[in-house]
This record gives sequence, C-alpha cells and structure tokens, in this order.
Amino acid sequence: MSKLTRRTFVGICATAPLMGNALAADDVIEIGMHNRDPDDKKKRNVFSPRVVRIKAGEKVRFAAADKGHNSASSKGMIPEGVDPWKGKINEEIELTFDKPGVYGYECTPHVSIGMVGLIIVEGDGMLDNLEAAQGRKQRGKAKKVWKEIWAEAEEKGLLNQA
Repeated sequence: MSKLTRRTFVGICATAPLMGNALAADDVIEIGMHNRDPDDKKKRNVFSPRVVRIKAGEKVRFAAADKGHNSASSKGMIPEGVDPWKGKINEEIELTFDKPGVYGYECTPHVSIGMVGLIIVEGDGMLDNLEAAQGRKQRGKAKKVWKEIWAEAEEKGLLNQA
C-alpha cells in the first residue's frame, strides 16, 4: 500500500472538481419532491426544478427529498406511444426519456394543490403533443400552476426547436 503524501493529496483535491464536471454530462438529472420549495419556503408541495429540458435518451430521477410524494405521468400530457409511469409514494423513480415531446407529471396525492411539473425532451417532434398537453383540463390549484409552468417554459425559450 502506497503512502498518501501531502503533494498527492493536494493534487487530488485540485483535480477533483474538474473530474466532477467531466462526469456531470453522464449524470442523471434530479428532480426533488419536496414539502417546501428549497428556494422559496412559502411554496409547499413542489417538484424542484419543476421545468427541465433534456436531450432524448437522458435519465431523470425523481428523488424523495421529503415523505408523502411520488411522480406519475399526467394523463393526456405525454407523447403518443409512450407508456405512462407511476412511482410509489416515498420512493425514488428513475426514467429514461427516449421520445422527444413534452411530458407533464404530477404527485398523485398533491396534484389538486398544484404539485405538477414538466419535462421537455429535445428532438424531432418535440412539440407534436404540446397542444394536447396544454389543452388538458386541469383542476384546483394545478390549473394556476400549469399556467405558470407554460409561461416559464415559453419565457426561458424551452419550447423553441433547437
């Protein structure tokens, strides 16, 4: 077993951030399921971030930051031919998004109080189901939150073909 010298330790510490950045391209995008928004404690029962844009083939992990939440696809808000998903309460779920399009999702027990989010998957046909997703009838606070989400996606240019 070799001895770890101070010089070696300093070198490892100096290069570790660079290695982390190199590995970040292969990382899974994480969406937290929270009782309170980490950026605004006044907002309760949220996904954070609530809107993401990814490339086809990338993975998303819905992480149970707090208990009582899950992630499930929203009916009528995923591309045609894609199987819906429904994670278990209090458990992480990791999904690979291969088909371009918009994917609405929700926390099953908290959808009516606005715990919803959007994943936009880049590629040919990414806006094919946009009109159907935006046209889905929403109830409760989810209606207001979806308006905010669509406005945020538009404002940030996330719905632009690239």
